[in-house]
Amino acid sequence: MFATCVRMKQGWDFTTLTGKVITASGFKPTVEVKWPRENFWIYGAIEPLSGDHFLYEYPKLDGECFQQFLDWLSVQLGSDYAILQVDQAPAHTSSAISWPENIIPLFQPPSAPELNPIERLWQLLKKPLKNQLFSSLQALRERIQEIFDQLTFEQVISISSYNFILEALFYAASY
Repeated sequence: MFATCVRMKQGWDFTTLTGKVITASGFKPTVEVKWPRENFWIYGAIEPLSGDHFLYEYPKLDGECFQQFLDWLSVQLGSDYAILQVDQAPAHTSSAISWPENIIPLFQPPSAPELNPIERLWQLLKKPLKNQLFSSLQALRERIQEIFDQLTFEQVISISSYNFILEALFYAASY
């Protein structure tokens, strides 16, 4: 089982408004612009051999939400165990994290997301969203849910089964 988080952001489309402003000679007026952003995070875990995948939305990436995800994932696993590969983001390495007994953390090297197979899943899921604008965050959620619903076990296996992972699983199973 491998995990990471992905942030899906929805920006709002604004047009620039021009107008006349009276200023002192030689001064160019400046206006602070704040682009409103709303976002949510999708936490995920995948199993490269079976294609099982567990995805859940949270409002932010922090230790509290990550703990909720771990607890939820632990329940989903039941009596199974998982090795959960995670990056070294502060939310994942916090001393406040209480790892469930059936989830064993495997911390990947810093700045090496390509080692985590779920990164390919995020790329696959984001591809149909490229160059799309959504009228609301809810519309984005609905589109992402459609993409998730179309996701097959075979797709997950094909994009997440790195040779080094399959070899490690093969050798682990022989013990």
